[in-house]
Amino acid sequence: MKILNVSTSSNIASVSISENYKCILELNINNNKTHSETLFPLIDKLFHDTNLKLSDIGLVACDIGPGSFTGIRIGISSVKAIAESLHLPVIDVSSLEALAYNIQNKNCKTICSLIDAKNNQVYCGIFDQNYNLLEDYLADDINIVIKTLQKYEDIIFVGDGAIVHKDLLKIKDFQYDNVIHSKNIAKCAYNKFKNNNTKTADLLMPLYLRKSQAERMKQKNG
Repeated sequence: MKILNVSTSSNIASVSISENYKCILELNINNNKTHSETLFPLIDKLFHDTNLKLSDIGLVACDIGPGSFTGIRIGISSVKAIAESLHLPVIDVSSLEALAYNIQNKNCKTICSLIDAKNNQVYCGIFDQNYNLLEDYLADDINIVIKTLQKYEDIIFVGDGAIVHKDLLKIKDFQYDNVIHSKNIAKCAYNKFKNNNTKTADLLMPLYLRKSQAERMKQKNG
């Protein structure tokens, strides 16, 4: 089964087509344009370069956050439009889950995905070596997250939040890719598909974990 995969939760737009676990082609772009400008042209190029058509696709998957509020909305609305027009099932994958799949050798007990949320805040997902979530996602100060991580051993960190806070996390060097890849969304999505965890397009919802900056400012100012 061929899967169309979309990631827009970071500043990089990533699209790919996979067949089961195998990635046929992934395209990534970060050209300082908005995802609303780049996403559909990138998808068009993906189909052109693979000589495939939308009618070849059996499943659509995307990341739903946490990450860029605007990017997430663009990705979800685009995937909804594609899935609804073709009557395709969808799979939602958290950005933190997709990052965990960057770690393929599993030479660890714990995978910690960290996305930078600015102002010392991070989004955090803690997984075992089989990508099972060990506790609820966190959206908190990095120092609070570090306290939570103290109960875990043999941790591999991944994500731009780990890069920003590498000194606090005592990371000497990074051996892994810290970009959210649509090809890894595909791996997670296919696992969920095999477990019958598909959705209809109308049930696709963003995972924000915290309020937007505008909402926080409004709340602060009363």
